[in-house]
Formats: sequence, C-alpha cells, structure tokens
Amino acid sequence: MENIRNFCIIAHIDHGKSTIADGLLSFTKTISVREEKEQLLDSMDLERERGITIKSHAIQMKYKARSGENYILNLIDTPGHVDFTYEVSRSLAACEGALLIVDAAQGVEAQTISNLYLAVEAGLEIIPVLNKIDLPSSMVDAVSQQVIDLLGCKKEEIILASAKQRLGIEEILEAVVKRVPPPKGDPEKPLKALIFDSIFDAYRGAIAYVRVFEGTIREKDQLRCFANDKYFLAEEVGTLRLSKIKSKELSAGNVGYVIGGIKDVHDVKVGDTITSVRGGAPEPLPGYQEIKPMVYSGLFPTNSDDFEDLRESLDKLKLNDSSLLYVPETSVALGFGFRCGFLGMLHMEIIQERLEREFNQSIVTTLPNVEYILYKKNGEEIVIDNPADMPDAGHIERIAEPYVRAQIVTPSEFVGNIMKLAMEKRGVYINTTYIDPTRADIQYEFPLSEIIFDFYDKLKSTSRGYASLDYEFKDYRDSDLVKLDIMLNGEPVDALSVIVHRSKSFEYGRRVCNKLKDLIPRQMFEIAVQAAIGTKVISRTNIKALRKNVTAKCYGGDITRKRKLLEKQKEGKKRMKQVGNIEIPQEAFLAVLQLEE
Repeated sequence: MENIRNFCIIAHIDHGKSTIADGLLSFTKTISVREEKEQLLDSMDLERERGITIKSHAIQMKYKARSGENYILNLIDTPGHVDFTYEVSRSLAACEGALLIVDAAQGVEAQTISNLYLAVEAGLEIIPVLNKIDLPSSMVDAVSQQVIDLLGCKKEEIILASAKQRLGIEEILEAVVKRVPPPKGDPEKPLKALIFDSIFDAYRGAIAYVRVFEGTIREKDQLRCFANDKYFLAEEVGTLRLSKIKSKELSAGNVGYVIGGIKDVHDVKVGDTITSVRGGAPEPLPGYQEIKPMVYSGLFPTNSDDFEDLRESLDKLKLNDSSLLYVPETSVALGFGFRCGFLGMLHMEIIQERLEREFNQSIVTTLPNVEYILYKKNGEEIVIDNPADMPDAGHIERIAEPYVRAQIVTPSEFVGNIMKLAMEKRGVYINTTYIDPTRADIQYEFPLSEIIFDFYDKLKSTSRGYASLDYEFKDYRDSDLVKLDIMLNGEPVDALSVIVHRSKSFEYGRRVCNKLKDLIPRQMFEIAVQAAIGTKVISRTNIKALRKNVTAKCYGGDITRKRKLLEKQKEGKKRMKQVGNIEIPQEAFLAVLQLEE
C-alpha cells in the first residue's frame, strides 16, 4: 500500500484536464503509440465534439520514479460541468490527492474555486498545475499569484506545464508520488468499498467502479449494497487500464471494478457502500445522497406512433445514465410522451442529442421547469414539476420555489453589467471579493427558474465570454408565482403553460402571443391568441383570417347581391370557427424556448 497513489484532476471546463490525462498515460506508457489519440478517456463522440467530460473515468498507471521505486497510480477523472457536481464529489472521496489545473491564459474561474472547495472539504492534498504556459497570451506570473492567494501555497510548489507540448508531465508524476499520501486501511477488517461510478455493459450487466477503503473483495464473495439492500455475487474483480484487467482480489487502498451480473444500473448507486454479506461492516461510508433532478421537461415524439420506440430508447439510455428520471405523461396538444428530470440544462441537451443520434428519435421538448412546492388552503402540501398539474388559484395558499447560491468570477470591468443582469433575474446580492485587482468573485442567490434558461448565454455575452458561473442548491422560498396559460380561440394549450413570477407575467405573455402570431399558419377564420392568468386575460393578439374573394364572379347588378354573398361567407366563417381546430407547428414550441426579441 505504501506505493499506491490515488488522485484525480480538477479544473474548469477547457483548462486542459483531458489533455493532461493523455500526457500522463503517454509518459507512463500505459497506452501504446498506436492507441494514442486526443481526449483518450472520453469515450463518447459527444464528449470529443464538445471538448467536455460527461462521464468520469478511472485508469491505473505504473510509474518508475526517479528514486528507482515502482508506484501504482490510480487516476480518477472527473466531469468538469456544474451539473455533475455530485459525481465530482464522489470521485474526490475516492482519492487522497488532486491536481488543480489552471489555464495560464485564462486564470482562476468559478468552477476551479468550487471544485477546489470540494477537494479541500474532502481533505485532499492539492497540487497546483499551471497549464498552457507555451501560449503567447499566457500570464504565468499573474495567474501564479492568483493560485497563491487561493491556496496559500508557495510559488515553488506550482508546477508549470504544457500538456500539448508534453512539458512538465514528469514533474507532475513526481509531485504525485512525493506529495500525495498513500492510502490508509486494513485489508483484514470488514469490507467497505465506495462506488464512485457505474457503467452498463450489454453482456455483463451493471459494472461498479469502486475504491476499497477497508477489507478485501475476492472473486465469488457475496456482497451487499447499503442504500437499497441488494445482494449480489462478485463474479469478477480487477483493475482498470484501457480495458479491464482481471485479478483475484482488490484489497484496501486499491481502485478497480466489480462485475456481479446486476441487470439494472440503479442497483449500483453512485456514492453507495459495498460490504460483505458474511462479517460485513455495520455502517456505510459517509456522504451518500440520492441524485436529485433540478430541471424538468416534457419529451414527446414528433409522430405519436413512435411513443413505444421513445420509451425503449429512454430505457436503454437510463442503463448508462442513472441520473435520468422519467414518467409517462399526456398532453392535449402533443399526445403521449414523458416527463423527464435532468441534473441541469447541459444534461438535458446531452440526453436530447443522444436520443437523436444513438436512437434516431425525433422529439419535441416542452419548456423546462423546476420543482415547486404548493401549500393548499386545506393544509395539503404538493410538489409540482408540470404547470398543467397546478390546481386553481383559489385553492392555493402559497407557492415556494427553489433558490440556488451562485458564484460568478469575472474581470472587474464587467461587474456593473453582471449586477444589472442579476437584478433582471431577481438575484439577491450577497457579496463581492477580489481574487486579484483584475478579477472579482461575485456571490448571488437566484431563483433556479430564472437561471436555467438563458442566464448563462447572457452572462457570456455581457462579459465577452470571460465570466464563469457555478451554482449549488440552497433552499425553497415563498414567491408570488402564477400559472400563465396560452389560449387559442379560448382553448388553453397545455404544452405552452408556464409558472412565472407575477412581475414578469405581463411581459412574458405579450412576447409569447406575438411570437405565436408569426408562427401559426393563417386559417379561413380569425384566431385569437391570448395569455391568461386564471380567467383574467393579460395579453391578446389576432391572427387574421384568409379571405377568399367571393364577389369576384358577381358582375353588375345591385350592391345587395355582393352584400348577400359576403353575409353568406361571414356565416360560414362563424360556423367554421366553432368546429375548426388549429394545428400548432413544431416550430412554435421551439420558438417559445428562445424568446429573444
């Protein structure tokens, strides 16, 4: 155990985390020259295209240090995006040390700070690395000072590297060996192993990636999960290289995998503890949480006959992504579909893209919502994630919405613009601290519903792309919220209903009505597009009727002949309006998602 080192890499998006991992694998000859490619640990096409890590990975390297000793290094890669914070925290719990990567051209950003706090809370040894020092725009001295202020370390402790040029890779490995403490634990004690990730294999079932803290997992051991009390047999255990290397046992301090013929990835939950059935540990490792969705949206097939195909696709996708939740729902406008829960907007985008790419599904998405708590006058308390389920305003005493604590790191010249944007989004200001004279760290509390939509895009455009955002759930607070219905000819369209703050309802209703007026095709009769709160209409616009010239064939004679034809047409239109139904095009649902004027 003295020669084992477990460490992870934490960084903001696009600071070179995956490239540094590639450099370490290449230097330790874990991969052959033939296997080398960029973002080696990112297995999905989507991860490569977007340059982000969606699923965390683990890999074992063997390294001969300058002192001549041989070490086993377990690298547990982590996702960088704020949506996957829980997965990051579990990966950190499986390690003793972390490489903090900071881009020498961009400096310290919001997720650098929040992931660093997670690592410090987990009690890890932090090794600061300044990446991309070869870029002409790199500011090595200034960014080193930011890191010193953030960590309170010495300048000599910061490793200067360029992953692309393979500079500083050996220094990083030496620092891991020297500075990261070896794992503790007793192989003879009752078994305690943390599941930090799980994947699904079509032939072998769910595979748990584990870090063993106490005891030993051997082949054919009877094992038990604490969270759901599931039992299974360890059919195969081993360590993780690019492929899985089978071994007879995994002892304390090691990282590896366990295959137990588990049919469902939900039975191996991230953050859960595995123990032996015979002589097992009495209590699990601390810190386990159920993953809670933050954003809800309806997914409907474009063609209603594809409902079963969509169900099958979601079932298969859920095998690989245990944080996806869905239940069937129906909509008058869109037919049968599913109500899905996502960790955040990026997670939602990825699920949609995977459904379209991997399963050829054509889908329509309704407006994303968050979960609200409704307190009724009869004392009942209900949780709502779909505006269509909201009862009449007369029965509601109050509504509470989720708030998040947000951290925005920005160059100081944009502070004014960002504060203005935060006021528009009903932000509650907390404080501002300066990382250095040119960069500010602003803390706000926001209603989650205000920032899931276009807040990130607006933040980037306000700050010319320099500001970065990180947030975490805080609590539920009472707000003056109303359900806004969109009606066509007096009939509400349930898929376009939203829950909004009363102060924003008039503006929102007006914009939706104007947008729909341009998108819904004209009919032979006039269509009224209205936005209403309960029975009170707050905005209205009309889609003019197509008019056929019925008097074209009426030559000469008295004016009453023309009038008679026009009256007849008028009657027909009135009758048509009563029985005619309006088809809403798919673009209308998508356009409401991008309500920019």
